[in-house]
Amino acid sequence: MEINNIDIESIVKQVISEVACNDKGTKVETVATNSVIPKTAKVAMLKSKKNIEVQEFEIPEISDDEMLIRVEGCGICGTDVHEYKNDPFSLIPVVLGHEGTGEIVKIGRNINRDTVGNPIGIGDKIVTCTIPCGECDNCLTMPDRDNLCENSGIYGLIPDDDKKFNGWFGEYLIIRNGSTYFKVNDMDLKTRMLIEPAAVAVHAVERAKTTGLLSFNSKVLIQGCGPIGLMVMAVIRTMGVENIIAVDGDTKRLDMAKRLGAKHTVNFRHYKDSEQLKLRIKEITGMGADFAFQCTGVPQAAANIWSFVKRGGGLCEVGFFVDNGNCSINPHFDICNKEITAVGSWVYKVSDYPITLDFLRRAKGIDLPITDLITHEYPLDKLNEAMDTNMKQAGIKIAYVNK
Repeated sequence: MEINNIDIESIVKQVISEVACNDKGTKVETVATNSVIPKTAKVAMLKSKKNIEVQEFEIPEISDDEMLIRVEGCGICGTDVHEYKNDPFSLIPVVLGHEGTGEIVKIGRNINRDTVGNPIGIGDKIVTCTIPCGECDNCLTMPDRDNLCENSGIYGLIPDDDKKFNGWFGEYLIIRNGSTYFKVNDMDLKTRMLIEPAAVAVHAVERAKTTGLLSFNSKVLIQGCGPIGLMVMAVIRTMGVENIIAVDGDTKRLDMAKRLGAKHTVNFRHYKDSEQLKLRIKEITGMGADFAFQCTGVPQAAANIWSFVKRGGGLCEVGFFVDNGNCSINPHFDICNKEITAVGSWVYKVSDYPITLDFLRRAKGIDLPITDLITHEYPLDKLNEAMDTNMKQAGIKIAYVNK
């Protein structure tokens, strides 16, 4: 075999890089391709309300327990929009973005497997989950419900510090010690950007299943056909549920609901009040829905949905991740007289991620158009525009893509 000078130079560089040590003596693997890791990289820093600025920082060395990820893309979540508009979590300045995915380009010597034991290394595609503290009362007394950790961290909601690369809205991300992460090499970029919202939906359905009220012939109503509501729909469709009623006020989103398996769609804007809307739901379902998912952040919608559920039915509240205000219900008619079984759903557990990956594979297997949820893509320097598109509900899922 003939090897020219260019080949020799490339091989030597690769060998040297693979045994390179940083100034702390940490063995660090680097990219096993011809790409070069720059000394500096850009992030989209939320500097003040409704003001994202692209800033450039030196990429720090990683420790034995850290990884450097080259970001490939990240979905924009409603939580990002809430933080962008009002800073309800008091995080500013912050690099947002928690629905991200990318490629491992540096890896500390102590890391060789992902959270479920799959071997990982340079070049693998990865997504992150939460960072439970393991020390709060909830972590100690309910270890199987790590989503209720009082101090849980999540990339994209970590305040600015000396690492700088704390969110997926950037060119690179540093994964810290104690993190949870999963190898997802078999999935395309769009599917990977949908894993996090899919995990929210999977957790909601897992919570709903605890009521014992979901079965093949259940009449299931989903109120709110944004990304989460549509993803909940896809999850229950992959479970074999076919009697799905979608409620929303946007025609395009209701059309997407049909593509994901909704048998009936109801545009609430076509009804003069909640009583007329309730009559339409009963016309479709008979006595009401067997189970309902409330996936909006609108207090009036949260109040209305109780009247859509039949006596003995169930309800899962998914839509209120931030405080959007109070709603009024009638305890006698809405809860006691009906004996409704209600559950709340909060984010997701680490153990929901493997289930989510299998759900997405199953959805692809039955040709559900999951990736069509992503309707708009923006580069890093257009994230203010991307946020505006999201706030106007001009699409379904808006995403940042690092091209």
